[in-house]
Amino acid sequence: MRKMKISLFIAMCITGLSLTTEAAKLKALIIDGQNNHEVWPKSTIMMKQYLEETGLFEVDINRTFYTWKAEREKDFLPLANAGETHDLEEPKTDPDFSPNFDQYDVVISNFGWRAADWPEATQKKLEDYMNAGGGFVSVHAADNSFPDWHEYNKMIGLGGWGDRNEKDGPYVYYTNEGELVHDHSPGSAGSHGPQHLIPITVRVKDHPITNGMPTQWLTTKDECYAKLRGPAENMTILATGKDESGKAPTDRHEPTLMVIDYGHGRIFHTTLGHDDYSCEGVGFIISFTRGVEWAATGKVTQPIPDDFPTAKNASSRKFILKE
Repeated sequence: MRKMKISLFIAMCITGLSLTTEAAKLKALIIDGQNNHEVWPKSTIMMKQYLEETGLFEVDINRTFYTWKAEREKDFLPLANAGETHDLEEPKTDPDFSPNFDQYDVVISNFGWRAADWPEATQKKLEDYMNAGGGFVSVHAADNSFPDWHEYNKMIGLGGWGDRNEKDGPYVYYTNEGELVHDHSPGSAGSHGPQHLIPITVRVKDHPITNGMPTQWLTTKDECYAKLRGPAENMTILATGKDESGKAPTDRHEPTLMVIDYGHGRIFHTTLGHDDYSCEGVGFIISFTRGVEWAATGKVTQPIPDDFPTAKNASSRKFILKE
């Protein structure tokens, strides 16, 4: 009888711990709908699954009613449970797009180049959310978005395309000799060479996101964004990429992983994640999930896995959709 009571007590404790752990999950929101990268309906689902697989997150998706470039991966659209949408030939502002950012620990943007502006009230909601201590993550082409939104440019630190130029801030990069440069010379923002395996150099080894990563590692096939420029305020470059495609737009090391302080909030900015094969890279997956956790909490509890890439070998995990 005593053994039965002990067993029952242990079972109750385990059950209670499970319920507590479930209740304590971080709440993440992915926002999307308009992106020149046609992978976006699929990459949103990939990122959602990656986050949920850590056991740390519950993930929702909020999508603009008017979508753009959704045709290629249209089979993934209903998996977001984001309601009815209407795909257009050109981006168009959704006047009703107004996510409840305050309900989430972190917001992840999968918007891209030429995404239509949000309503001003929605822009202000994100600004207020971040000023109050929210978390935000900019993935790949999200740093192409909203060039005329001053506060958004401050959130992402650096951006490209969208007629950004010297009026928006300096180019920021590392020289081949390891010098960090803020270059105020005139010129357009945003460029890249052909996709290839990008050698990444970790510049800040003791940050929670990069702690434990090898100093050099390889992406899977991806774009090495170059010539990004912006306010670059309260920004730390955690890692850079060097375009070795043979047709590089620059001969320098370009920001790849960044963190930015905005108000009381935290931002993680990754330029990686061009297509589904890019998002299958272990370097992308782990830097992304660790970056999201840091943006949400200021800490990272996820270890660096054994299959993390090295300076000589990229590594990939084939994405298999979980039913």
